[in-house]
Formats: sequence, structure tokens, C-alpha cells
Amino acid sequence: PAMENQTSQSEFIFLGFPGTGNFQTYLVVLFSLIYVLTILGNISIIILVRIQPRLHTPMYFFLCNLSFLEIWYTTVGVPKTIAIFMGKSRTISFSSCILQMYFMFSLGCTEQILLSAMAYDRYLAICYPLRYSTLMNTSLSALLAGGSWLSGFLLLSIPASLLAQLSFCGSNVINHFFCSIDSLVILSCTDTSVIETTTFIIAIIVILGSCSITLVSYVYIISTILRIPSAQGRQRAFSTCSAHLTVVIIWYSSTIFLYVRPSKENFVEMNKVVSIFNTVVTPLLNPFIYTLRNKEVKEALWKTFRRM
Repeated sequence: PAMENQTSQSEFIFLGFPGTGNFQTYLVVLFSLIYVLTILGNISIIILVRIQPRLHTPMYFFLCNLSFLEIWYTTVGVPKTIAIFMGKSRTISFSSCILQMYFMFSLGCTEQILLSAMAYDRYLAICYPLRYSTLMNTSLSALLAGGSWLSGFLLLSIPASLLAQLSFCGSNVINHFFCSIDSLVILSCTDTSVIETTTFIIAIIVILGSCSITLVSYVYIISTILRIPSAQGRQRAFSTCSAHLTVVIIWYSSTIFLYVRPSKENFVEMNKVVSIFNTVVTPLLNPFIYTLRNKEVKEALWKTFRRM
């Protein structure tokens, strides 16, 4: 009997968001619209950077990486979430659950590191404008972008392999709309102290580490901007990093709440709401923030429309 109680679940059931049929239909329409806009917006940014020679700089190379990442990040979670709201596919196999968790968290981790690389790029551009093209050359920008992707996927392979070894008994209902580390830890009937500690350490290293790099970069950026004599010069310098700063604030505020906490069990409902910002809202906002708050992108976009 003890062995029967320790058998692993072959599949899990997503609870999603409780509500009436009309509410679920509203969520399907809303999430579908957001998903389509997210894909179109991020693809548009990539195409715009590719076809406009003036945007062939490290800053927009990083932006293309971010847009490409957002397309996959939202694709890993949102279509399955829409299927859950439709009531057509509330189940997921154990292996698919681990894979979804791995890709979502790896891409999220990559985004953290990529945003800090973008902050470092802005630091070099504003604090060392004359040496910028020498310091942030093609090799360094490719190394920083590639390192972000590699680090994200390598780090998350550790908790993914630990989760794959857990046993699950009793309830197989995941109180979420995607497979998260927290929800699987809660359902496990084996000791999860190792994976909880490992995940917490990775979160501290990645989130607070990249946050520190971003914060230090912006301290130097702001102090340099304030020393610029003309108001026009200050405004022009700040406009080159205001879009990135906006994205950073939105991303880090929700991510730190979600992952830099030792205990997850008491915040499940709140986690679901805040997770929407990370998995749905932020990927949608990024292309619009960079388009509306960046003069170069707006000019390139207008030039492309006129040519068409």
C-alpha cells in the first residue's frame, strides 16, 4: 500500500481561474487577442530592425533578441491557457508539464540576464559615447546575448531534473494555468526541501544578480545624464534608455514578488494573478513601449510605412 501511495501521477489537471461560462469565454477572447497582438508586435520589431540599416546597432540587436524571446515565452504558456479556459484541454501529461515548466522558466531566466546586458549596453553608450562603438562591438554584443540564452537554459536544467524525480500522490490538480515549480512542489508527496532550496538560490543569483547589474548601470547613467549641461541633451540621452527602464521596472517588480520568497504555498491565488503580468502582459507591452518611447524606432517605423 505504501508503494501504491508513492506512485507518480501520469497527468495533471489545471484548475485555471474559477468562474462562470461567460467569464471563461471573456478570458478566451481576451487572452487570444493579447496573444495575437504580442506575436504581431514582436515580429514587427524584428522585421523593422532587419530592414532599417540605421537600426543595425547593438541596442537593437539586443531588442531583436528580446522580441524573439517574448514570442516563444508567450507561446509556451498562452495557447495552453486558452485551451484550459475553453474547457477543451485541462489535462497535461507529467513529461509535458516538466517540459513546459523548463522552457517557461528558462526563457524567463534568459530575459532577466538579457535585460541586464541591455542595461550595460546603455551604460556604455551614455557614459562612454566616444568609445562606445569600440567597447560594445559585434563580438561583445553577440557574446552577451548568447551568454544570456545559454545561462538561462543551463541553470533551469537543475530544478527540471530534480522535479522529474519527484513522486506525486493524492491530488493531481494544479491550482494554476501553467506548470510552475511552486505548484508541482505543493503536489509532491516526497521531500522537496532540496528543490525548494535550489530554486531559491537560482532565483537569488539570477534575479538579484541581474537586478544589481541593472541598478548599478542606471545609477551611473542617471548621474551622467544629470551632468549634461543642456536640457535638450539630457532629454535626448534619457530617451535612449527610458523604454528599457520602463520594461525593467514592470518585469522585475512582478518577478521578485513571484520568486524571491522561500515559502510559496500561502500565495497560490496571488501568484496566478501576478503571473499574468509576466507571461501575458509584459510580452505584449514590450514592442509598444519600445515603439512609443523610442524616437529612432518611431522614425524608422514611419519611414517604412511611407515606403510601403
